[in-house]
Amino acid sequence: MQLSELNQLDGAAARAEMLRCCHSSRWADGMVHERPYNSFDDLVQHGATLWNSLSSEDWLEAFSAHPKIGDMASLRAKYRSTSGWASGEQSGVDNAQEEVLRGLAEGNQTYETKYGYIFIVCATGKTAAEMLEILRSRMDNEPARELFIAAEEQNKITKIRLEKLCQEVQSQPTF
Repeated sequence: MQLSELNQLDGAAARAEMLRCCHSSRWADGMVHERPYNSFDDLVQHGATLWNSLSSEDWLEAFSAHPKIGDMASLRAKYRSTSGWASGEQSGVDNAQEEVLRGLAEGNQTYETKYGYIFIVCATGKTAAEMLEILRSRMDNEPARELFIAAEEQNKITKIRLEKLCQEVQSQPTF
């Protein structure tokens, strides 16, 4: 996959695009610094390697930019730059039963109280009931283990968003 448009953006514009994919300042800065990328695989590989080298504070910064699963009002109001991406990622909650949505809301609150950050899951392709089951299954994890799992989920989300970014970049006309 050709990434020439992304590679040619000025630093500030490239950083803004990277922050749409993963809202960790250090990750975005590192991704911009390593340009140009020779291929999409190169971009993704560098992103994953960089992500895994970051501190828990960097991970938490990225988590803070996510809306809570199922909180579509929050998604629209607070995260306009990725709202289209995130709403598509969370489309599994669109037709969920009220009790499942209530369970997600309550579970998110309990999770955030216990771990200090919102529940992070790569929601793409998952129903609300599946996400609720995952949330409940992770509630007994030790904090260090759960942070690692959440970071792995963020890495999956970032890869999907990099794919979406590259599709956007490539679909824009070149003048």
